[in-house]
Amino acid sequence: MTGTERTRRTRWVAGSAVALAVLFAGAATVASARDDGAGQHASAAGSAPRTPATDSADAGFARDMAVHHQQAVEMSFIVRDRTRDEDVRRFAYDIANTQANQRGMLLGWLDLWELPKVSAGQEPMAWMDGQHAGHDMDDMDGMEGMSGHGGGYQAHDGSLMPGMATRTELGRLRRAGGKQAEILYLQLMTDHHEGGIGMARGCTDLCTVKAEKRLARSMVEAQRSELDAMAQMLAERGAAPRD
Repeated sequence: MTGTERTRRTRWVAGSAVALAVLFAGAATVASARDDGAGQHASAAGSAPRTPATDSADAGFARDMAVHHQQAVEMSFIVRDRTRDEDVRRFAYDIANTQANQRGMLLGWLDLWELPKVSAGQEPMAWMDGQHAGHDMDDMDGMEGMSGHGGGYQAHDGSLMPGMATRTELGRLRRAGGKQAEILYLQLMTDHHEGGIGMARGCTDLCTVKAEKRLARSMVEAQRSELDAMAQMLAERGAAPRD
């Protein structure tokens, strides 16, 4: 088998694994979200259970985090092809697999709730309106880009939410190679995780569906651990997270 054939086979296997993870996760989470949503939203009068509204925190978090996760998957596949370092490639694959899985869960909930995956006229992060006002500075990781009005994030150059890389930064990552690509990926993913943690904390405060709140808490815990790992990997390469 030639090197080109091996590369194509590796890409196919990795891509297939992520696709299957999304499929299975989306199917497995439907029952959990249905049970949680039914118990959470049934009225005291015993009327039929209702699902989250399209402008609710539950729906807003699901939509926004699905977009946020998609970029993490994209960046991880980019760096996989830009370096031969097995530690970085393995770390990137783990992130891609995990976040593709979680994205499938989030989109599955929106389907279950019969809500649109894109809400026309609603700014990204609008569901967090006022949420961060009661937190101390330690809870503001990744949220520096929040606007002062309406909780919306000031999108710029393709960066739609806190921590998301810009089109310019993604272009740099695609052109980089070797150690340079490794460092840039780890720095961009550090920013990405910090923004994602802020969003997930918002859901733990504002979301009402128990399964979604549990997922948000697990995101915070896992991404904190990955931040520590990325800081160590950057230090090994003579670099550090960006200010």
